[in-house]
Amino acid sequence: MDIGPIGIFITMAIAHFLALLSPGPDFILVVKSALKGNRKNATGVAFGIATANAVYIGLCLIGIGAILSTSVPLMIALKFIGGLFLIYIAYNALKAPKNAYQNMTVEPEGLANFSSLAFFREFITGFLSGILNPKNLLFYLSLFTVALTPEVSFQFKLLLGAWMTAVVLFWDIAIIYVLSNKKVRNKFTKIAFYLDKITGVILGGIGFSIVKSVWANR
Repeated sequence: MDIGPIGIFITMAIAHFLALLSPGPDFILVVKSALKGNRKNATGVAFGIATANAVYIGLCLIGIGAILSTSVPLMIALKFIGGLFLIYIAYNALKAPKNAYQNMTVEPEGLANFSSLAFFREFITGFLSGILNPKNLLFYLSLFTVALTPEVSFQFKLLLGAWMTAVVLFWDIAIIYVLSNKKVRNKFTKIAFYLDKITGVILGGIGFSIVKSVWANR
């Protein structure tokens, strides 16, 4: 039964948001950045992740995504580099000394210092996390392939892609601002050292398992 453009839009929007709720490396990075940095600078990681998602959505819209997904060497390379990237982030989290977490108070909005360099670093971290995860490409490819037929206009697909990119961006920014709340932040500050170590172990475990699986199947 033809559910029409509105039905397709709602179905895909719900599926996309439910996938967004599933904690993964991107989510962990957003939380980690929100807890350790100035929230204005931390939004860089949200913009980086959203940009990576936009790249994959765009590739799927113009058909290149399907070609890339069939390239075994490319998928293997993305997995391997992505695994190493997560291990690198985990290493930095695990080696950080306890005194690095002592000054994590939330400054009043007017006094919060924005650093373009810090924002750019967060952006690159978020972008690499998103672009080096081939699951993002495969997710959008499967979602667009299953739900969108050739009869659906390119303008509609473009609108849907823009919506998904915006949802990723604003969801991650919302997480950053919630965790930047003074009361919430003060509670997390007391356990930030241990929380960062836990996220480091999780990211390192994910990265190691990815590299191990690629190495085993080479």
